[in-house]
Amino acid sequence: MAFLTDEQILKVLYGYNAWWDKGYISSELTRPVKRLAYYEAKKAFEHPRIRRAVILSGPRRVGKTTIMFQTIEEYLKQGIPAKSIMYVSFDHPMLKLCDIGRIIEVFQNNLNPGERDLYFFFDEIQYAQDWDLWLKTLYDRNPTYHIMATGSAIPVFAEKAKESGVGRWTTIRIPTLSFYEYIEIMGIPKPKLSRNIYPTALASLGSSILTRLMLDLGPLQKHFHRYLLVGGFPEVALSDDVGYAQKMIREDVVDKVLKQDMLSLFPIRNVNELEKIFLYLCMVSGNIVVQDTISKEVGISRPTVANYMEFLEQANLIYVSQPTEQTGKKVLKSKPKIYLADAAIRNAVLMIDEEVLADATEMGMIVETAIYKHIHAFNYLDTTHIGYFRDARTSKEIDIVITYGARTRILIEVKYREDTELTHKDAIVEWADDPKVAAALVITKNNSDFGITDHATNCPIIKIPAYAFLYLLGHAGYTKYLESMQSNR
Repeated sequence: MAFLTDEQILKVLYGYNAWWDKGYISSELTRPVKRLAYYEAKKAFEHPRIRRAVILSGPRRVGKTTIMFQTIEEYLKQGIPAKSIMYVSFDHPMLKLCDIGRIIEVFQNNLNPGERDLYFFFDEIQYAQDWDLWLKTLYDRNPTYHIMATGSAIPVFAEKAKESGVGRWTTIRIPTLSFYEYIEIMGIPKPKLSRNIYPTALASLGSSILTRLMLDLGPLQKHFHRYLLVGGFPEVALSDDVGYAQKMIREDVVDKVLKQDMLSLFPIRNVNELEKIFLYLCMVSGNIVVQDTISKEVGISRPTVANYMEFLEQANLIYVSQPTEQTGKKVLKSKPKIYLADAAIRNAVLMIDEEVLADATEMGMIVETAIYKHIHAFNYLDTTHIGYFRDARTSKEIDIVITYGARTRILIEVKYREDTELTHKDAIVEWADDPKVAAALVITKNNSDFGITDHATNCPIIKIPAYAFLYLLGHAGYTKYLESMQSNR
């Protein structure tokens, strides 16, 4: 006997799919600005040669559902029949009582009998019973079905992909807002930039061109601090109340993930231990962590620490940066750096307000967290390794080392402070002499602190203010997308 009747399921579906009656989707659901992730998802969803279901993965409140609604709006405008498009969220308590096949059966029998070209949008699909098997079945048996789904945890999709998803779906990770996207969503005027301006190629610009570029970017600096405090999540970014915005992040992003999503997805025995570990990682974001130290500090066994750190990474709450060596030799004892998925999460959990702007140490951690997030988002679809370097003997370090292909490298050192001078003994200066280094950047605090340093290295070392670097990296992301679209034509 079925738990739910067809009428009960239909009532839920009509509540989600107002366009069946109206013929259009509410602008409150779609938002006026489309993020880069929207275009990446659309490119995969509509690929002319490679058919795949598309799964959007990322933290709560990051905008995954908005991307789906924007896609639905686009298809309605193109003339796709409204009743050929179905959206459903498996976060709904009633729908946890039936599987995907039953929902589609009710939809087709009552709304779209006989139609073959259908568009399905499944929100929080990980809560659907046997979702991976249903995706496999729908993909294999219905070549005219178009499927987009969202979920909050990468490993669930990665593990299931080994069994059912090979050649059937692709997962796109949705990061929090970049500084570039924040500026756009907030309606702040954007400087006009050439498409070929890349932050890793600034050393090739003449001093007058670089100075002009910094002047053009200068008005954006006053918006940077607010972005660091609350700007990573689209809905929260639009709030005028910083305290309320941080409360939303704590409740909707952190608490629900720790106490709801992760408990249902992972073998977690004690949520209080999970919360303690996450709080500890918030306090040390941007630093090297040792699991034995966490175990002693928090009073939890080392294996539990290791497991919970892995779960937090898979749930899109933290990034893990592994060490790398200048020689390319394997690092035997891994001591990772941990970064929060967004600086705004750390600020919300630790209740950090505007007073932090005067704390040089805290601001250094916040800015480095933001920079790592941007770099990871820019590179995650490529075959790259993003790590850090630290010599335990001399304590020399480079905050971020990006390795492409045959060890081509980009070096990034974060010096978000007043004194950013380098000596010939600094690791980034020594590494910049390596012919495999393609770019070396020092991220600074002050608007006037930019330009090529006077070190006679094989690769010039260039300083650039943090806000300018992040904005240019976001701009480069859009340029990269446009170039890929042109090459696919």
